[in-house]
Amino acid sequence: MIPINTSIVSGVAISEIDGEMKMLLMKRVKGGFWCHVAGSMEEGESGPEAIVREFLEETQIKVSHLYNAQFLEQFYEANVNVIELIPVFVVLCSPNQEVELNHEHTEYKWCSLEEALELSPFPNQHAVFKHVWSYFVEQPINKLYRVKTS
Repeated sequence: MIPINTSIVSGVAISEIDGEMKMLLMKRVKGGFWCHVAGSMEEGESGPEAIVREFLEETQIKVSHLYNAQFLEQFYEANVNVIELIPVFVVLCSPNQEVELNHEHTEYKWCSLEEALELSPFPNQHAVFKHVWSYFVEQPINKLYRVKTS
């Protein structure tokens, strides 16, 4: 039997950058690939609490508009023999959102969907980005997706 890990959350930040909607990608130190925000939940944390903390730690973005993306990242991690099941959140940022990376990333880029698909190496990331773009950029955001933050 392959274990399932449900202790990770992820989030895609969206901001209007110089008049165009973009999503945030960061280049990880470990692995050298481009990705969105993700991290492990700490003891006693809910998913929304964890992603708000991860955004602050990784980017210094203070989350005020959080949404349930209505999407689960799911993939098999062969090196540890685990199926990862990860809820995705969306963070709507102020226009021209500033980013200050922590030690986990070397650089960042605000990307169009096409740029994000070119930079990100994993098919599951492509599915996340296409879904987020479709439901949070190309059409009005459903108010039922909003997650209250403290």
